[in-house]
Amino acid sequence: MMKSVLTISIFVTLTILQACPLFGQTQRETGIYIGNFAPPISMENTDGEVINLSDLKGNIVLIDFWASWCRPCRRENPVVVKAYNDLKDKEFKDASGFKVFSVSLDKNKEDWIKAIEEDQLTWDSHVSDLLGWRSGIAKTYNVRAIPMNFLLDKNGIIIAKNLRGEELIKALNNLVTF
Repeated sequence: MMKSVLTISIFVTLTILQACPLFGQTQRETGIYIGNFAPPISMENTDGEVINLSDLKGNIVLIDFWASWCRPCRRENPVVVKAYNDLKDKEFKDASGFKVFSVSLDKNKEDWIKAIEEDQLTWDSHVSDLLGWRSGIAKTYNVRAIPMNFLLDKNGIIIAKNLRGEELIKALNNLVTF
């Protein structure tokens, strides 16, 4: 009897300790949920050079999934452009700056590049594997509709998802040092 009570007490104590953040798992997981480290992205840009999401660490980063053929994406692009132009040179709380990392689900390189130029997406980080919906990174991020975005803190941790219009501007402005 005493042995089973002791066993149950140890089991309950360990269960409580594992659930407690001070004693349980302290490392963040990589995933697509708020609080996770964003999965790595390493893809070719418009010039065929491989660039990495991790190169932007230290900045607030908006990962923006879109495509040239996507009308809602093209309607949202002016908001992203405004956010980028207004905030790219601002000082952020605990971050070096603001960057956009655009991931295109295009299949046609010429259409992709033309849309970047037409929509004046002037930031440096534009990537695509030109596989459209078969893109491995779209599957990793569980992209089922576009536009879709993820806002990352300076450490690459997802702090918000699917921000549109004024929601995006407000979230970014809340991170700026005034």
